[in-house]
Amino acid sequence: MTHGLRTGTQTSYLDRRGTWRDTAARYSLLPLRVFLGVTFVYAGLDKLTDSAFMKAAGPGSLGDTMRAVRGSSAIPALVDLALKNPVGFGYAIALGELAVGIGVLLGLFGRLAALGGALISLSLWLTVSWATTPYYYGNDLAYLMAWLPLVLAGTPLLSLDSLLRTRRRRLGSYR
Repeated sequence: MTHGLRTGTQTSYLDRRGTWRDTAARYSLLPLRVFLGVTFVYAGLDKLTDSAFMKAAGPGSLGDTMRAVRGSSAIPALVDLALKNPVGFGYAIALGELAVGIGVLLGLFGRLAALGGALISLSLWLTVSWATTPYYYGNDLAYLMAWLPLVLAGTPLLSLDSLLRTRRRRLGSYR
């Protein structure tokens, strides 16, 4: 039995030929991308507009939340880092969620935005929702897993990334 490499058989995401299954496969990550993008934009805006959240102490504040989860988090040092400046950390998380959501929705630096979303979800899982039992009640782990396909695949369809890639190909500076 011989094995060989087939060259020149890679199909572009923009190739519209094929069966409905091919089309479904090409567009399969779009619902996930829209859901995660909208959710992270909403989460970022919700934090930025919640006056109680952006405080070092008080009911509903990030500071009180961090102090409450410190003893049960997987990495207490990460919580201690956030507690050095809870308001600054709150703004960093909120702006990070907003940037990730917009990046994924627009498909601009899609893999990088998805990696940012995965890292935010990972940090929240290791701190805030680590002690949730059973583990599947905590949503941060599920969000982390949802980001991974977008980290791997990027945003190849209906995105600024694909528009820029097409433009570079036309100019001859990208293969």
